[in-house]
Amino acid sequence: MPKFAANLSMLFTEMDFLDRFQAAADAGFKGVEYLFPYDYPAEDIKQRLDANGLTQVLHNLPAGDWSAGERGIACHPDRIDEFRDSVDTAIKYATTLGCKQVNCLAGIQPQGVSHDEARKTLIGNLRYAADKLKDAGVLLIAEPINTRDIPGFFLNRTEQALGVFDEVGSDNLKLQYDIYHMQIMEGDLAPTLEKHQSRIAHIQIADTPGRHEPGTGEINYPFLFAHLDRLGYDGWVGCEYKPRTTTREGLGWLDR
Repeated sequence: MPKFAANLSMLFTEMDFLDRFQAAADAGFKGVEYLFPYDYPAEDIKQRLDANGLTQVLHNLPAGDWSAGERGIACHPDRIDEFRDSVDTAIKYATTLGCKQVNCLAGIQPQGVSHDEARKTLIGNLRYAADKLKDAGVLLIAEPINTRDIPGFFLNRTEQALGVFDEVGSDNLKLQYDIYHMQIMEGDLAPTLEKHQSRIAHIQIADTPGRHEPGTGEINYPFLFAHLDRLGYDGWVGCEYKPRTTTREGLGWLDR
């Protein structure tokens, strides 16, 4: 069975963020991930990790003004300096937290910017981040996201993302494969996981429709978990879903 990490941006949200670490450990999780740590001192988060015996599996690079609807700035030509500063910030947090990989959100293609210009910007920013993070001992990952939840998101299919990665040309850049997003955009989940297993460093899960816990929708998660075992996948699987009721009530799928 894969190693599951609780996504604390979506799970245990009935309590304050720093209290979610203990809740995750009490529920049996050994790893945690979340969108961003930057609203809290890194040392405070590290204390919660250590106190609960948790591994910091993943967090994102800063992604612009989230509350205003921004979902990353890596494809924005006018914000390259801001992006580079965000890499430094992410390295400081990842180093303190012992986090071995960070995710870059490509962002929504800006109005007035051509696809080619956005792609060129993204490639340059990923190359810069991959090199800086490699020096810090941290892996860079990036993910395609469905355009139903985030209209206009620049990376939205597996092959598209890997084509960008090929042009970046770094051995410190791999794919975050979110099963929920890719079921919506392209399906063909098991063959894609098998075809690209060497390039996938992290997996995230939710069922569809609804983005709720496994077993609430159309995706055959028992089959996919067994498939990952057959493939020898030894990375983490992030539980990035919205519980239909409370987190604890929705964990029956994990018990099974």
